Amino acid sequence: MPSSSIITTTSMVITPTDFTEHHQKIVAEAEEIEEKEEFELLSQECQELLLSLPKEKGWRTSFLYQFEGFWCQPKEIQSIISFQKHFKSKESDVILATIPKSGTTWLKALVFAIINRKRHSNTQNHPLLTSNPHDLVPFLEYKLYANNQVPDLSNVFPNDHDQPRTFATHVPYPSLEESIKKSENVKIVYLCRNPFDTFISSWHFINQLRPEYLPGKFSLEDAFNMYCSGVVGFGPFWEHMLGYWNESLKRPKKVLFLKYEDMKEDIVSNLKELASFLGFPFSVEEERENVIEEIAMLCSFEKLKELEVNKSGKAMTFSKQFENKHLFRKGIVGDWVNYLNPSMVNQLSQLKEEKFEGSGLSFNVL
Repeated sequence: MPSSSIITTTSMVITPTDFTEHHQKIVAEAEEIEEKEEFELLSQECQELLLSLPKEKGWRTSFLYQFEGFWCQPKEIQSIISFQKHFKSKESDVILATIPKSGTTWLKALVFAIINRKRHSNTQNHPLLTSNPHDLVPFLEYKLYANNQVPDLSNVFPNDHDQPRTFATHVPYPSLEESIKKSENVKIVYLCRNPFDTFISSWHFINQLRPEYLPGKFSLEDAFNMYCSGVVGFGPFWEHMLGYWNESLKRPKKVLFLKYEDMKEDIVSNLKELASFLGFPFSVEEERENVIEEIAMLCSFEKLKELEVNKSGKAMTFSKQFENKHLFRKGIVGDWVNYLNPSMVNQLSQLKEEKFEGSGLSFNVL
């Protein structure tokens, strides 16, 4: 056969290192595209601000930015700025504050049920049976002021003349809008969960919302290291918790600090305290008729999880991947023991002790 007709093939051997480098390049390019597209959706003011802020790799987005001392996503920063500029509180307002994955959905349901129990006394036909709690108690940064919008709150709360407006937020106390902090009558309810379970719940939640270009799960180890360094949504967690804790000590009539674990252990006593704080105490007759227990059951994790709206619906959020079902995983205390190794437990325990030392804030989780 003539030499000109000979076809020579060279076998290409792709090593694990080559594959890893190629994969990292693809991911980096996808993150760059995502960041650029997200950046272009922001206002000019927010774009300029981001260029001056420290940033770290995010849990489920390209980057988290350090804004006013805490970490959050670019769109969250824009919403928070809009909230800070335009929101004006009323003296009867109620603000529900949490760090993500600390029982936010549960708290919204409980407060809505308590405040509206005269209006919706029939638990067989209650709004919570057909609406997700996030739709009944709107987030300031995720819904009302999302995408740089300025809402007309009189349309959001058309009947607020006889009921308090109730909002929710993950924003740390120092970054709340000024009229909220200055008012002696605006009520703030803060629900706090032990850092161990908060971390595990956050890790599971984030993995449900991972963008398609990031294959596989966000590793527990990477997430844990970032969590302990404070780089987590609205973190560091210790500063978020201590901000509301210290304010509750200074102004207990303004800020009620609740613990997830305490509520799980004794829901009735905690609901009585919550209702009194809000200005809607349970009467002796209501207690006799087991109204507190009915509210606790209506708002229980088990009840909410089984509702169709929480199985298939979608609440307002920044994430396209978000579905209501992601809000309901286990809702128990102590699930972290199934995930954290002894070294992690020791590290987080030491961090917790160091950051909360002398504050009076503690968690009995070990």
